[in-house]
Amino acid sequence: MKRVAISSYFHCFHYHYHCHHNPFLGFGPRRCLSVKFSTSLGSSNARPFPDYSPRKPSVTDTDFVHHISTTIKQRRAEPFRRILKPFESKFRPDHLIWVLMSIRDDYKLVLDFFDWARLRRDPSLESLCIVVQIAVASKDLRMAHRLVFEFWEKPHLDVGNSFDRFTERLIYTYKDWGAHPLVFDVFFQVLVEAGLLLEAGKLFDKLLNYGVLVSVDSCNLFLARLSNSFDGIRTAFRVFREYSEVGVCWNTVSYNIILHLLCQLGKVKEAHSLLIQMEFRGNVPDVVSYSVIVDGYCQVEQLGKVLKLMEELQRKGLKPNQYTYNSIISFLCKTGRVVEAEQVLRVMKNQRIFPDNVVYTTLISGFGKSGNVSVEYKLFDEMKRKKIVPDFVTYTSMIHGLCQAGKVVEARKLFSEMLSKGLKPDEVTYTALIDGYCKAGEMKEAFSLHNQMVEKGLTPNVVTYTALVDGLCKCGEVDIANELLHEMSEKGLQPNVCTYNALINGLCKVGNIEQAVKLMEEMDLAGFFPDTITYTTIMDAYCKMGEMAKAHELLRIMLDKGLQPTIVTFNVLMNGFCMSGMLEDGERLIKWMLDKGIMPNATTFNSLMKQYCIRNNMRATIEIYKGMHAQGVVPDTNTYNILIKGHCKARNMKEAWFLHKEMVEKGFSLTAASYNSLIKGFYKRKKFEEARKLFEEMRTHGFIAEKEIYDIFVDVNYEEGNWENTLELCDEAIEKCLVKKT
Repeated sequence: MKRVAISSYFHCFHYHYHCHHNPFLGFGPRRCLSVKFSTSLGSSNARPFPDYSPRKPSVTDTDFVHHISTTIKQRRAEPFRRILKPFESKFRPDHLIWVLMSIRDDYKLVLDFFDWARLRRDPSLESLCIVVQIAVASKDLRMAHRLVFEFWEKPHLDVGNSFDRFTERLIYTYKDWGAHPLVFDVFFQVLVEAGLLLEAGKLFDKLLNYGVLVSVDSCNLFLARLSNSFDGIRTAFRVFREYSEVGVCWNTVSYNIILHLLCQLGKVKEAHSLLIQMEFRGNVPDVVSYSVIVDGYCQVEQLGKVLKLMEELQRKGLKPNQYTYNSIISFLCKTGRVVEAEQVLRVMKNQRIFPDNVVYTTLISGFGKSGNVSVEYKLFDEMKRKKIVPDFVTYTSMIHGLCQAGKVVEARKLFSEMLSKGLKPDEVTYTALIDGYCKAGEMKEAFSLHNQMVEKGLTPNVVTYTALVDGLCKCGEVDIANELLHEMSEKGLQPNVCTYNALINGLCKVGNIEQAVKLMEEMDLAGFFPDTITYTTIMDAYCKMGEMAKAHELLRIMLDKGLQPTIVTFNVLMNGFCMSGMLEDGERLIKWMLDKGIMPNATTFNSLMKQYCIRNNMRATIEIYKGMHAQGVVPDTNTYNILIKGHCKARNMKEAWFLHKEMVEKGFSLTAASYNSLIKGFYKRKKFEEARKLFEEMRTHGFIAEKEIYDIFVDVNYEEGNWENTLELCDEAIEKCLVKKT
């Protein structure tokens, strides 16, 4: 639902009570006039219900009615159709009412006779209302509800005219046929369920004239249905205020509906304020009340408020329910805090609140987006173990996560499993798998899936075509991608910024920057305004060609248009400076970023350190590394590998070994190049045991050593008389260093 401004009708909620400003409710505490069901208001101004005075039967009719009444009262097991066969031809609607007068005290007989009569012709509205009154008086609310609902679900019903006539007949028959106000509750509820909300409001107002108040349960149903539509929201707030003024004593359920409405409108602070005020009006908030506000704060991403509410909820002895936890897990996943989200799942299970399909699917999707495939699988298997059936959304989330992680083979297996279970993939499922194949460069498989998708009656959308365009561009098939773009437009699908960005990226990769710039200009003219990614892509191309002036100019244009550069934009520039040998400009860029409050990341610093290491300037490298630490930027695996290779090259083996130990402790891994550098460095310093240990570790991890290192250890083993190891290393060197190169 779109958020709308509600200030225009919130004035009705302003009320001064005991000098406290209440921004929501136009009423103070009052005596409850509606406890469970409809109750008479007992007002002296209330209009009395009319006396029931049906048409009098003639002598002949009286005799006819007496015969029917006696016959049905004396019947045993015979069906009505048999014993009343002699009366069918002369039976009229008036006779039905007169017979009901005679048998009204036998509820079962009333229903049987009414069923017999309406099989022959539609009963009059008066007789229908009489039977409804009798059903309510006999406490058979289900039957009363069914009879009223059957009338209102008739096709081609003139609602306006029928409402007036039905209301009039119900009021007319009320005094003599039941006089139980619940009959109006039944009618009110049927109107609400049938979606006749305007008529329900009219009925409420009309009943007030007779001193009858609809129950709070029925009013809650009315509020809930009003809040389901955009147009009904304003009415719901008005009803909440005005109905209390005439005596409806709203309960916790009522407040929960209004709290939910306020949160839907983005008015979470106002909802929270109302939650606090509930208790002053004799309505103690329950777990639903708190859960609604928790969900509201989750939607606006205010974690602090969520945590405080959870503490308050538990302090009051209320136990969070599944809805509460679902909201928090969804919020944490949406903001990338998937590890915390999984911890909430464990808390939930410890409290014996069992997560459902939605919770697991949300978590699977979150871990998939973060690239953590192992946890995705763990949650997926846990679902199956707990007999929670994955649906097509769960499978789609799994497939999407696997494809994002480049595991397209596993994704295809899950896709086949999904089909074997009778689950039907939709456009999103197919697009996720198509995108996976495109990222893997397997365009034949991607187009095969596209064709399969069309054959199943599914329509590829803009995201599908964008994935295909991107895949073609990455394979250098820019012309085919361009053709696909035209095909997409012919099908009435408008390319979006992502589609154009994919094509621009493809043009840049094949070195056609001029065409990429032209396409960006066409985007602007067509109203698909280039974004940060568009400019960054072309800047990257200029930087790789050493055209730093043009890259700078693009950055200026981008800033003039109010587009905010990302860290990727700055890293592209930094890489350009470093590749062009402009290291001082790179350092100035970091200083400028920090002055503007833009925090560089490890990649920004890594580019500079790498170039200083290549120049054998370890003093400058260490200064950059210290600056990185001073800004609180955490080194990544590339940082350590760059520094280790630099120190090895400068023969600072003590520093290199210290960094190696530190990176292993942090869970990072050496690259093949770093292993080679460390082994050669230790060997030259005559640290043979350290070199040998690293060489064996390198082989265990499946890395290929340089030929020079194989030569070293072949000689060492030969000199030690280890003939078997010598031959093994010779074979390995030939296979990995010579055969693979050819």
